[in-house]
Amino acid sequence: MAESIAEFFLEHFRAHARECAYVQRRGYRTQRVTYGEVVERAFSFARELERRSVGKSDHVMLWGENSAEWAAVFFGCTLGGVVVVPMDDGASADFARRVSAQVGAKLVVASGRHREELGDLSVPILGLEELAQSCQEPAFTGDDMPRRNDSLQIVFTSGTTADPKGVVITHGNVLANIGPLEKEIRAYLKYEHFVHPVRFLNLLPLSHVFGQFLGMFLPPLMGGTVIFQNELKPSEVMNTIRRERVSVLVSVPRVLQSLKHKVERHIEDHGQMDKFRQRFVGAKDKHFLRRWWIFRAIRRQFGWKFLAFISGGAALDSDTEEFWGRLGYAVIQGYGLTETTSLISVNHPFRLGKGSIGKVLPGREVKLADDGEILMECLTSRAGIARATSERWMRSAICISRDARRKSLLHRVEPTCIPAIWRRRCSSNRK
Repeated sequence: MAESIAEFFLEHFRAHARECAYVQRRGYRTQRVTYGEVVERAFSFARELERRSVGKSDHVMLWGENSAEWAAVFFGCTLGGVVVVPMDDGASADFARRVSAQVGAKLVVASGRHREELGDLSVPILGLEELAQSCQEPAFTGDDMPRRNDSLQIVFTSGTTADPKGVVITHGNVLANIGPLEKEIRAYLKYEHFVHPVRFLNLLPLSHVFGQFLGMFLPPLMGGTVIFQNELKPSEVMNTIRRERVSVLVSVPRVLQSLKHKVERHIEDHGQMDKFRQRFVGAKDKHFLRRWWIFRAIRRQFGWKFLAFISGGAALDSDTEEFWGRLGYAVIQGYGLTETTSLISVNHPFRLGKGSIGKVLPGREVKLADDGEILMECLTSRAGIARATSERWMRSAICISRDARRKSLLHRVEPTCIPAIWRRRCSSNRK
């Protein structure tokens, strides 16, 4: 078992060195980057940090759009125990300056657009696009490798009207999430070669933990390919899914809803809505292969290799979930917060439950307060920068009713609440 994300990175990226890790657009060109090239770029950046005397526990702010270079910088920081401070690509320059000052960043790595927005900054700024493309990998002893309890990154989730507040996430926090997921993935790897490589179209930002899991941590477990795209128009998303033979779309619910509306408009424009509704009703409870055949005209628009949606970042409404599920696609949801290193629960792709976001992951602790609110064990430090919370349990702002008949399931209740939540019987004296 890896003791740090740096070890995890070297183990899995080297294992798939010749396979394609990332696909991205550069102007009118499509650029493909292998796992081995990401390792080379990460070492190149690690040497650049060393040259600039940026070392273990120092902070580097990373601000740019999703790209292979973004991932290489992140992993390059982990090799030397440097703490990454990822910024949302849509954050304001003023917010970025305040975060940089608060963490005492020794270096800022930013895209060309953001470099211009930052203007004169007391901290050195390195262009994300200007990083060395390749290098000779140096001998790596591992003497300075970070450990599980060392800080990996500080993720800022708010602060537009007050002092920015960040969440300190350790290497161990992330590895604790990867562990149970890796165990489940290994159980199905013998079937993965039928669809290899699994390609993920990741529309979630790498600056958020959930986006990191689906863009940097889980695909390497199976040698998958991650495709980055900034355009969120339904037509462009569908074109990319079909052209790149995508297997899984990773996005927020709004994109799934937009795709649903586009499919429905296409059906209505061709005068087939009544016929579609009849088929939609008749397809209920049929085997998914039968539903694939019934709705083959729709599936052809996405390509035959497209299998599933992974939705995160917000609640997915039941109509959208039912729509894609009825068409034969797997709709996978999860739940978590940055303070819990993103994941608390996730749906099993082969054991889906409607209205559910899955069972609690092994090693995670949840309980119900007396008023029915879900309490989650806080594994991270909430920061002013590093003012750790003294409370073990964190409130989720999700209130549910108790049900003695069902356990460990997440289920919809009130429409005003987050629509997929735990139905769990917990004793009131649980600690």
